Amino acid sequence: MKAVSYVINNHDDFKNSLVDIEKAKPTLKERDVLVKVQAISVNPVDTKVRKNSSEANNRILGWDAVGEIIEIGSKVTSFKVGDSVWYAGDLTRDGSNAEYQAVDERIISHKPITVSNAEAAALPLTAITAWEMLFDRFQISETEVGSILIIGGAGGVGSIAIQLLKAKTNLTVIATASREETKSWVESLGADHVIDHSKDLNAQIETLGIAKPKYVFSTNHTDTYIEQIVSLIAPQGKLGLIDDPQTFDIMPFKTKSISIHWELMFTRSMYETDDIEKQGDLLQQVAQLVDQQKIRSTLNQNLGNINAANLEKAHKLLESGKSKGKILLENF
Repeated sequence: MKAVSYVINNHDDFKNSLVDIEKAKPTLKERDVLVKVQAISVNPVDTKVRKNSSEANNRILGWDAVGEIIEIGSKVTSFKVGDSVWYAGDLTRDGSNAEYQAVDERIISHKPITVSNAEAAALPLTAITAWEMLFDRFQISETEVGSILIIGGAGGVGSIAIQLLKAKTNLTVIATASREETKSWVESLGADHVIDHSKDLNAQIETLGIAKPKYVFSTNHTDTYIEQIVSLIAPQGKLGLIDDPQTFDIMPFKTKSISIHWELMFTRSMYETDDIEKQGDLLQQVAQLVDQQKIRSTLNQNLGNINAANLEKAHKLLESGKSKGKILLENF
């Protein structure tokens, strides 16, 4: 099968270059399905794994996909050949930058039926990440009132978190964005208030005339906002983060009894946790929200076919820090 991997180098402009390769189709475990990949999206985890790897061994990146099941393992019970599915995969296994991918049936679901493959492929990883933070880590209820601040509202995770909150809760959503195009983007997704993350966050929230947010969901550059978050978050609030700050001092949060929540959507699949099937369940719920037009795709750019050249463009866009929404590729 065709696939895209990387070669180890130290080029200043693009560390560990992407390359087109040929590789044998994956073999299935008993709970696996084999998917013919039809569309993928690119996430920051793709660039992190590529840049931080010291040995490629023809490893295949990619953790977002839509495709058709062409084979099932001996103990698969929830899917059949011909089903259209979507998923984010498993960080410990080969990814979706390939014609065929083996994936555990417990972390996939049927794709939404009302949107294209490309539109659907924009959502799985970010939807799982946002859902697990909001409803598993924060344990936000649908009837809860108050507010939540999302730092990095225009990114992939922020873009879906805003929509999930508006679709499933009564919380007032405050999102950060600094450019006019990203401000317009988060407003279109349903953010109740938009503030500028390059300016004082606490002062801007006070200007809004609303109570301090109980929840703060920081999607990037968390270490640069720590002092501000300590000041603006409500006592007994919850802080969640998904990035990898160089340092993270939790001591300033003690006097407010703030709980800290770190989210990695690959935890359930990496450790085959007892509740691993929750990822498939939540993806099915997101698919229903999409089909009910309560959530829309965060697709922003479609770069064409899946190959090394187009994936390099996608990685560079993500690494620039100026992308909004999701970057997609389709077919080989």
